[in-house]
Amino acid sequence: MAALSRLLRHNAAGRWMSSVVAESGIACPPSVARMGVVPARDPACPSVQWVFLGCPGVGKGTYASRLSRLLGVPHIATGDLVRDELASSGPLSKQVKEKKNFAVLPLKVFLNTIAGQFLLITLGLLIICILAEIVNQGHLVSDEIIINLLSKRLEDGGNKGESGFILDGFPRTTRQAEILEGVAEIDLVVNLKLREDALFAKCLGRRICSQCRGNFNIASVDIKGEHGRPGITMAPLLPPEHCMSKLIARADDTEEVVKERLRVYYEMSEPVEEFYRKRGKLIDFDLPGGIPESWPMLLQALDIDDHDEKQTAVA
Repeated sequence: MAALSRLLRHNAAGRWMSSVVAESGIACPPSVARMGVVPARDPACPSVQWVFLGCPGVGKGTYASRLSRLLGVPHIATGDLVRDELASSGPLSKQVKEKKNFAVLPLKVFLNTIAGQFLLITLGLLIICILAEIVNQGHLVSDEIIINLLSKRLEDGGNKGESGFILDGFPRTTRQAEILEGVAEIDLVVNLKLREDALFAKCLGRRICSQCRGNFNIASVDIKGEHGRPGITMAPLLPPEHCMSKLIARADDTEEVVKERLRVYYEMSEPVEEFYRKRGKLIDFDLPGGIPESWPMLLQALDIDDHDEKQTAVA
């Protein structure tokens, strides 16, 4: 695989745009990177503003969080922003409460009892988690509110001295991508790909510890190569021994739901990929296996040197 240098030069003037998205429309600035031009990495300037795309279950969060630690920039997932906002009294929380007020009304009869208050709190937290996942898939709230949350997060980060960011799984539509151009200057979009049979097995193998809420995967992928197509092996991501008996599957990780989720993703993602490909900002990275196989090759594709990992290997 040819190494790709995709870290863009620093542009302090255009890094942290604090303008709020207006409902009447967004004026998007022209792209800095021209189609077909791959900017060279400047080792003296580590600032990055990247997006990670990929199917549900492909490992966007895993690789984005690893890179964020390595490069010293925050890993920002839309779902985290939504959960924080839903737990507050901000505009998104008010909008969701207006749309989902029916979920609270049946509980009002219990408000005068201790049991009712406990039930209300418990179900309220559950509703927040469910709504956060729904919103993360692009439903219930407008693009403007999501972008406003992201814009505020980037502005706050800029004020704290953060030198960049890695967005996880956003934007999901071309309209979101167009609006995002008016909020931040994206340097690079990494599109993670994994053959569908392996991806399907990974989605069905996802597990959550009911106690610590840690995410694990019990799938052991071992697909043989055939017809010139290479095989792929991916070891399971097992929990500590004390979590093994507490693993539960996500309610939506069923065969039919996973198939439909992948179908919808492919349908929505192609225009977004083409949007960034035309701007010369997209690279496709086919995961060759699990983390031990994929991580070094991903770093090579991004022209990044993991000095700490090399030191560990030598030791």
